[in-house]
Amino acid sequence: MAVADIITGMVADVTTILDTARKNGDNILFEGAQGTMLDIDHGTYPFVTSSNTTAGGVATGSGFGPRNLDYVLGIIKAYCTRVGGGPFTTELFDEVGTEIARKGNEFGAVTGRPRRCGWFDAVAIRRAIQLNSISGFCMTKLDVLDGFDEIKICIAYKMPNGEIVEYAPLSAKDWEGIEPIYETLPGWKEIRSVLLM
Repeated sequence: MAVADIITGMVADVTTILDTARKNGDNILFEGAQGTMLDIDHGTYPFVTSSNTTAGGVATGSGFGPRNLDYVLGIIKAYCTRVGGGPFTTELFDEVGTEIARKGNEFGAVTGRPRRCGWFDAVAIRRAIQLNSISGFCMTKLDVLDGFDEIKICIAYKMPNGEIVEYAPLSAKDWEGIEPIYETLPGWKEIRSVLLM
């Protein structure tokens, strides 16, 4: 039996199925993968994946019209991670980065290598908001930061020429020599106790 014979019954006109569901008032949920900065068109090229990872990728990948999206939920970690090479302004090369990787179980699923970890980057998040028309956020892994004396948030970048900017550069080359500008906040012992106050 040919492969085509096996999968023929599983192939359908997804665009029509989705449009019919939308017209019927059905709930439709799309889930993306990978972060905005890995998007083939808008990420830190050439350190990107082979597809569109932004909310716009829903339209190109499924045929669902972009104006039909009612709500775009951005899923963000309380800290940043990156797999493989590429620019990473807030990357931590010390015991804090190692501890975040350990506590957050930030290890590659296939290789087992530790992911690169860094402080929360509000500049990169601003870019994600622009590119995805984010409606709201869900922050995960806040508990990984339990027990740190201080928590840093990158609020701007210092460019090699000394200019302070609040936007992400467009190409990987432009990321060279950038330094994070941090706002430092007091840490907490256990996030549950902070949230219950």
